[in-house]
Amino acid sequence: MSDDWKEITAFWKGGMVFTGQSSNGGQVQMGDLEGQPGIGPMQLLLVALAGCTGMDIISILEKKRQRPADFQVKVRGKRATDYPMIWTEIEVTYLLWGDHLKEKDVEQAIRLSEEKYCSVGLMLGASAKITSSYQILPPGEKANTH
Repeated sequence: MSDDWKEITAFWKGGMVFTGQSSNGGQVQMGDLEGQPGIGPMQLLLVALAGCTGMDIISILEKKRQRPADFQVKVRGKRATDYPMIWTEIEVTYLLWGDHLKEKDVEQAIRLSEEKYCSVGLMLGASAKITSSYQILPPGEKANTH
């Protein structure tokens, strides 16, 4: 097990606004600041899930020599009505565009991400029911989602 700690700092910008910054300088704004919309802390968990599983899937597909022309991960969730109002249901939709993507490779990449590699999904799955679906579309075609 690694002893390497990862650190972020949340800087208060006034009101209910914070800017989160990683130790390497990456930033994200939580809350609306001077007309600039931010993302809420709970929504950031959904963003983290989308990014985590998306990175896994791209990595796995590239190892299989499967390269999507485009890729989106859409995530939506329902929260409990009582505090601490955690996520109770999360739906993930994977949208992949490409002419020669193999369905079995896409399914395997999703399964590996969801069951083994995506630490964000595995943590959220301890308290929320997570379901997923995917679509493989020709380049340029519009996706049919939620």
